[in-house]
Amino acid sequence: MYDWNDLRFFLELSRRGRLVSAARKLHVDHTTVSRRIAALENELNVRLFDKSPRGYKLTDAGLRLLPHAEQMEARSNHLYQDISGKDARLSGTVRLAAPEGLSAHIIARNIGQFREIHPDIELELMADSRRTSLSKREADIAITLARPDAGRVIAWKLCNYRLKLYGAKKYLERHPAVSDLEGLNGHDFISYIDDLIQLPELRFLDQVIKDPHVVFRSTSVVAQYNAALDGIGLSIIHCFMADADRRLIPILPRQIFIDREYWLVVHEDLRHVARVDAVCHFLTRLLKDQHSRMMGFK
Repeated sequence: MYDWNDLRFFLELSRRGRLVSAARKLHVDHTTVSRRIAALENELNVRLFDKSPRGYKLTDAGLRLLPHAEQMEARSNHLYQDISGKDARLSGTVRLAAPEGLSAHIIARNIGQFREIHPDIELELMADSRRTSLSKREADIAITLARPDAGRVIAWKLCNYRLKLYGAKKYLERHPAVSDLEGLNGHDFISYIDDLIQLPELRFLDQVIKDPHVVFRSTSVVAQYNAALDGIGLSIIHCFMADADRRLIPILPRQIFIDREYWLVVHEDLRHVARVDAVCHFLTRLLKDQHSRMMGFK
């Protein structure tokens, strides 16, 4: 029979990815973490981690063990609360994958609210629009642009959001005024790199103008935003990013707008893990409170 205490070391290394980081969190030496992981692997007769220069990554066996260890940890917390009559302060790490613009302009700017409620939960924010695999535990929670159609996940819609076409004042001063859709011909545009777009929901510009003259491309929505501010072209930008910036002017806002959705997705094995649930509730409330800003309503 394996030592149940070894699961603490397994969980922390799975979350941190490095012996030193896991040891620091557990207040032990990194050799202790290595020894306890080796003991657990020996008792279970499996390899739980693959080691590389980038750190420790769960094997298939480790991925199968992880939800069981998470459930044991959650039940241990519930036991403490039930028997002691005290609320166990939620702690641990939660990794969230979310689109870059939402991460930078909404989540990161409101994270202080979450810290006030749950000071012992460490939130790791992966700001990227690429697909993230929850089954491979690349993240605990993901915010996606569409509802997933496969996998052992639970998902719910967070909110709608709107994008419009914007141009910087200094760009508009140097180029012909746009009074209708035909007036967009001959203007310069900013967009994504076509062959690196993984998600069809990111193909905005094609819906606005046929064969646009694109002068700058980037996989980063923040880079596109800053390029628009520099006045090199017109760009489709999230309203929650651009509307508060007086340097940007919406172009034909009643005619040119694109509505999209954000969905919150969590693996079903983690749905009721307390710290994950706390982050889910925070994000759901935050995006509900930000409805007007997300849709560009003034």
